[in-house]
Amino acid sequence: MQSAEMPPPLRAVANSPPSTTSSSLRSSSPTKSALSLRLMTAAAALSETESSSETPQKTKTLGLITFDLDDSLYPIEPVLHEANEIFVKAMENYGYSLNTNDIVEAGKKIREEAVDGTAMSHTEVRLEAIRREMERAMLERKLEECAEDWATEVESLTAPIRNSAEKWAKSAVSQTVVESIYSAWERERHHSAERHLYPEIVTALQEIKEKYPDVTIGAVTDGKANPMLMVFSLAPYFDLCMSWEDDASGRTEFFKELGNVDGNADLQWIYTAAYEKYREVDETKREMRCKGEDKLCNAEDGEDPLWIHIGDDLAYDVGGSASCGAKTILLDLDEEYGQTAKARFVSGAKMPSWNTASEEEIVNRKAMNDAAESMVDKRISRLSLLPDAIDEILKGE
Repeated sequence: MQSAEMPPPLRAVANSPPSTTSSSLRSSSPTKSALSLRLMTAAAALSETESSSETPQKTKTLGLITFDLDDSLYPIEPVLHEANEIFVKAMENYGYSLNTNDIVEAGKKIREEAVDGTAMSHTEVRLEAIRREMERAMLERKLEECAEDWATEVESLTAPIRNSAEKWAKSAVSQTVVESIYSAWERERHHSAERHLYPEIVTALQEIKEKYPDVTIGAVTDGKANPMLMVFSLAPYFDLCMSWEDDASGRTEFFKELGNVDGNADLQWIYTAAYEKYREVDETKREMRCKGEDKLCNAEDGEDPLWIHIGDDLAYDVGGSASCGAKTILLDLDEEYGQTAKARFVSGAKMPSWNTASEEEIVNRKAMNDAAESMVDKRISRLSLLPDAIDEILKGE
């Protein structure tokens, strides 16, 4: 996802992570939108806590690593393309003929209609898009049948007949079928993600686990992807997964703020929730590790271990996690990795085919990206450099 008075998250959170320092922060001129001032304030607070001592810093203990997933561990574009192809086949099994763009366009329209600030999760949007496309197909068939019965053209059918056909189409679509089609799409999304994993990521995870055997590794994602379901690749390395869809109230509040350029979008809620889950997992692991050795289990560990978040998005991954106390590694990967999400914020770049965000949301996200630039601790272009970047952060380099 602090001496200068860090703005608190929307909800009080127990066991909040410790404030951290950064030796690589750069100052950034503040944007006029209050949307990005929150991140700028966080960056300033972190900068003011830099140690004035020239004594070499002791290597810190690594407690938690969290990863973003899409465009961080695998390229999202081919994954969604293959999942959408399965979606089309699933629709065909139920007698509906669609192309892969129909569901994306339906999703865009649904988000555009949510002008009251109501935040819809990716799952909610896709389920609604599936239903609408099925209803549309059923309506077309019914109108054609009515036109044939009345020996006229579809365009000539009266309003009462059309209204009756629309009601029939809505009732004819089964929610069970809608959910079955969505499940097929979601399963393929996970399978495809495993097929398209960046080559170095499993090796990097193995190296991290070997060097830091007690570290907890988790995922923070704005969708339904879950590495713990990727049993042939990522599952053995991950201890937890926190999705933006796990907390509807926090997500709704965030998107209300994001849709308002004068708002104060709070990126902290998902990361404070992830950190709370980490504390629970860590306590369980500690009890298992120290079982039968109460003396060691009850001993104070001293300084809280470090938390590092890794992802490709400046606003969500860097800004959100850093404002909660995490050190950050930005995955600004080489072109061969096929990252497409960042193209949304590059002037003149082709918008990814899977994007459903509104223009207003993109503009506001760009402002948040600019504000988060100074909160990047390490930036890497290849995943093979990840273990070294983690080591440098722990050594305070």
